[in-house]
Amino acid sequence: MAEPMRIRATMAGDVADIKVLMNHPMETGQRKDAKTGQLIPAHFIQTVKAEVNGKTVLDAQWSVAISRNPFLGFKVKGAKAGDKVTVSWTDNKGDKNSAEATVA
Repeated sequence: MAEPMRIRATMAGDVADIKVLMNHPMETGQRKDAKTGQLIPAHFIQTVKAEVNGKTVLDAQWSVAISRNPFLGFKVKGAKAGDKVTVSWTDNKGDKNSAEATVA
């Protein structure tokens, strides 16, 4: 899986505004395949972690209640232009993805 994530990190005063678009099917395990009628197995992001210059600023636990291709936006006080932002996730099937961006 591991399709690329898109991260945009910009400064707004003394706060970094970080926006992340993740590509993931986020299946609940309750939807049926239209052709076979069989349930589509659950496949969703379980953990999301964001770091700025190696320091954890966000650590989240997700479940099936998150939509397909989730968008995550958050703000980090004390960040500076040029800081490195890393966002990573792990899903319930063990797939992982990570992406980096620089605060502009």
